[in-house]
Formats: sequence, structure tokens, C-alpha cells
Amino acid sequence: MKVDVKHLAKLAQMEVTEKEEKTLEKGFEQTLKVIDQLNELDTSQVKPTSQVTGLTNVWREDKVDKSRMLTQKQALSNAKKTHKGYFVVPAVIRHET
Repeated sequence: MKVDVKHLAKLAQMEVTEKEEKTLEKGFEQTLKVIDQLNELDTSQVKPTSQVTGLTNVWREDKVDKSRMLTQKQALSNAKKTHKGYFVVPAVIRHET
């Protein structure tokens, strides 16, 4: 089973060296072998499980606590750069051409 690490790296927008590519390929292949072994197990008599700790979610009312709110001026007070009341940050999405 050959894993196309270059394709996966491109999808993840990651750069990998040839050495890393070989290491990742071996790791992915080992992981897929383990998954294949797990798929061979007979789980027809096993009940589906989504939670095993017995814990439950604790919900609270979703309401605004005005005592903890900042004004826009306070929120922007330590920003390196702002524009018309907004934070200005470097772009985080690269566009492939």
C-alpha cells in the first residue's frame, strides 16, 4: 500500500523534505496496516459507544456579562495596527497560483 505523501502534504499545505517524506510514508503505511487489522475484528456483537466516562455536559444560560465586556477602544488599545475600529493582522491564507 503506497501512500502519496507529496499529495497529502500539498493538501495540508505543508512542505516536507525527501527524508521527512520517506519517514512519513513508513509511518502512514504502518498506521494503515493497523487499521486494516482492526477492520478484520468481528464487532457485530459490540454495542456502539460514544461516551464511556459517565460524565454529562454542564450547560449554562448564554447571556452577556456586561461587567466583563471591553469597549472597542479598550479592546484595540494594545493592537499594533488597527483600521477603522478593527485589528489589522498579516494574511494567514496563501493562494496557490
